[in-house]
Amino acid sequence: MGKTLIAFFSRADENYFGGAMRYVKVGNTEIVVNQMNELIDADTFKIEMKDPYSPVYMTCIDEAKKDLRDNARPELTNYLDSIDKYDTIVLGYPNYWGTFPMAVATFLERYDFAGKTILPLCTNEGSGMGSSERDLKKYAKGADVRQGLAITGSQAAKAKAVVEKWFEANGLI
Repeated sequence: MGKTLIAFFSRADENYFGGAMRYVKVGNTEIVVNQMNELIDADTFKIEMKDPYSPVYMTCIDEAKKDLRDNARPELTNYLDSIDKYDTIVLGYPNYWGTFPMAVATFLERYDFAGKTILPLCTNEGSGMGSSERDLKKYAKGADVRQGLAITGSQAAKAKAVVEKWFEANGLI
C-alpha cells in the first residue's frame, strides 16, 4: 500500500456539544486525527485559514454560512507542495451547514486527486455527513471517494475503536 496523508480542518474555541456551548483547546476533528495517528503511519496536514473564524461559536457559524453562500475560498496559512506521493487521503472536517467548511474546498481545488482514494471523516453534533461525500466528488475529480465516517463531536475522544474498524474496512490496517 502507498503512502497515506491525513488532511484535516478542525476548530477549537467555543463549540456546540449536545445542546450546550463549551470552550475546547483542541477541536473534535483534531482529537480524532490524533487517534488516527496512533493507529497508522501517515503524514498529517492541518488545513488552517489565514483569517480564522471567530472563537465565538454563534459568530463562527454565521461566518461559515456566509462563506458557503458566497462559495468563498478562504486563503490558507500554508499549502503542501504536492500530494503526488500519496495514494490515500483521509480528509477530516466538521459538518458546517450540511457539508465541509469552505477552507476544505480551497484545499481540494489546489491539487489533482485523480487516481487517489479519499476517506472522508466528518465530526458533527447530530447532522452526520450531510452532503459532504457528494460534494467531495465534485471538488476531487477522478478520486475514489469512499463511504465516510461520521463521528459525533462530543464522542470524539472515544472514537478510536470505530476509527480502527473503518481503517480495517478500507485496507489501512
